Amino acid sequence: MKTETFQWVLGIESSCDETAVAILHEGKTLAADLVASQIDLHQAYGGVVPELASRQHMEAINYLIDQAMKQAGITLQDLDGIVVSKGPGLVGALLVGISTAKALAYSLGIPFLGVNHMEGHIYANWLSHEDIAFPLLGLIVSGGHTALMVLEDHGRYRLLGQTRDDAAGEAYDKVARAMGLGYPGGSVIDRLAQKGQAGSYALPRVQLKDDPWGFSFSGLKTAVLNLLNQKALKGEDVNKADLAAAFQEKVTATLTEKTLAAAKAHGISSILLAGGVAANSGLRQKMTAACQEAGMKLYLPHLKYCTDNAAMIACAGYYRLGAGLRDDLTLNAEPALGTAE
Repeated sequence: MKTETFQWVLGIESSCDETAVAILHEGKTLAADLVASQIDLHQAYGGVVPELASRQHMEAINYLIDQAMKQAGITLQDLDGIVVSKGPGLVGALLVGISTAKALAYSLGIPFLGVNHMEGHIYANWLSHEDIAFPLLGLIVSGGHTALMVLEDHGRYRLLGQTRDDAAGEAYDKVARAMGLGYPGGSVIDRLAQKGQAGSYALPRVQLKDDPWGFSFSGLKTAVLNLLNQKALKGEDVNKADLAAAFQEKVTATLTEKTLAAAKAHGISSILLAGGVAANSGLRQKMTAACQEAGMKLYLPHLKYCTDNAAMIACAGYYRLGAGLRDDLTLNAEPALGTAE
């Protein structure tokens, strides 16, 4: 994908419970990168409450844009383009960002584009590395998606397989809730797993014989829930650190082994990890060790770009705007947007 130069691109992210704004200079330098998290608000409910998330986005977004302009040392009139997450995500939350982006683009008379949120996660790696070369085997793993993709070039992706049920991050959150660990579950289980022994509990791994590059984590999640229920009925205690370690071992082993097998099967020697679960220490360690052993190049995003942020949206949009892609004011939120769409 041939790119033209855009000097100043504003990125907006509001797909779930983080309101984020970033300003990217010439596709490489982050002049501003701001995130307003809602985790404290939603923790009391054990998960994200869509209506509350939308209200918080409305309260925060204009303030963040003003602060980003000050941080970058520019004005709205200096912007060359605006990009925003169009999906997947919560429809009300997405619409706050999209409506704001539309209004700004219309008033300033500049190009405007909606970006797939999951594509944004992929481009978090371009903010973290300077030597990325295609083709790549991408593992996109988050609370809503788990997918393997061949990344052939900017904007050219081929989906190999994805989860049939729970995404990896979703399974983490559900298991954490069942164990009484709170929300968000992924980071809590990750920390707890480092103190436990994975071999203390026998948990299953689901293999999809008819879908070599697909994933299924529902059975593993259900096995953990059944174990917890059985122990409770017998009045027996569960070692939460050991159970967290056993669960994490099964998830990360499945992700790592399938990713490397797919890379080898498609003759690709570079692997790219993306999404919120890319922050998981167990996955990063296992993937790093496996790639070193196989002689493959591994790209990991900086931890600060694993969670939802607007910097990755601005980066993904920069390449798409430069290729001449545009949206008009009819753009709508796409809450169920697929990983490769």
